Amino acid sequence: MARYLVRRLFTMTIALWLIITITFAMMHAIPGGPFASEKKLPDAVKKNLEERYRLNDPLWKQYLDYLTNLLRGDLGPSFKYEHQTVNDIIKTAFPVSAALGSLAILFSLMVGLPAGIVAALKQNRWQDYLCMVLTALCFSVPSFILSGLLMYVFAYHFGWLPPAMWGTWQQVILPTIALSAFPTAIIARLMRSSMLEVMQQDYLRTARAKGLPESMIVLRHALRNAILPVVTYMGPLIATILTGSFVVESIFAVPGLGRWFVQSVSSRDYTVILGVTVFYSAFLMLMNLLVDFAYTWIDPRIKITGSKEA
Repeated sequence: MARYLVRRLFTMTIALWLIITITFAMMHAIPGGPFASEKKLPDAVKKNLEERYRLNDPLWKQYLDYLTNLLRGDLGPSFKYEHQTVNDIIKTAFPVSAALGSLAILFSLMVGLPAGIVAALKQNRWQDYLCMVLTALCFSVPSFILSGLLMYVFAYHFGWLPPAMWGTWQQVILPTIALSAFPTAIIARLMRSSMLEVMQQDYLRTARAKGLPESMIVLRHALRNAILPVVTYMGPLIATILTGSFVVESIFAVPGLGRWFVQSVSSRDYTVILGVTVFYSAFLMLMNLLVDFAYTWIDPRIKITGSKEA
């Protein structure tokens, strides 16, 4: 176990370094800069700003300085928001994205898991067809279109819910539904296909032959093995949703990490772009690592060793 963990941490460190290097190179390869604006700044002012943020240093020095500060946990200052650091932005925005993401994940599991189970148990019946049609709609409708439809129908047409912003429980409903639609469809389909495969296993036929109730067979025996593909999907899903949906947060004006990232890209705020990318990548790797350990808890037959997974 310890050898496996060390190896995974080493590969995660290498992957994170590559992500930082590629992102840094791509940002500086694009023409322009964080202080390029429609109204041209005086050369003296621009020079002072570049001197203050050390943008006039050679790229190799900026790169090494960033890595050195990163090792100390310092993601740097924001170029566009005075007196704010990237650490402060993440500390403020991530809890908002995490709250919205947690609700979206909970909604996806509460709807997707039962829908997939029912569709599998009622294969080729109207329940199965209904589930497949709804999941196909969730797959085919992009989140920005779904967000606009929800906003128009429930906010502008009926006036039941506020169209945007963040702070009250009414303002949470629409972005939660928009953010959870796609993962709900994936979870439902994964659960359905996995349940169909598991329900044909010999040990379930043996359980039925012993006279066990169908509900006990499904909940205690089939579900434990059928849920493994969903667990695999949960790692990247949790990281993606908790760190912020760029589109949904921008449309509903949710002050989360995704909205900050979109604004930083449009304003060429290098440190915010790089800091959010680093945070998101590290969080994604951590979630995938936790998923690997969750396998051993869900299915004791899966063992993690220093040489391989069995």
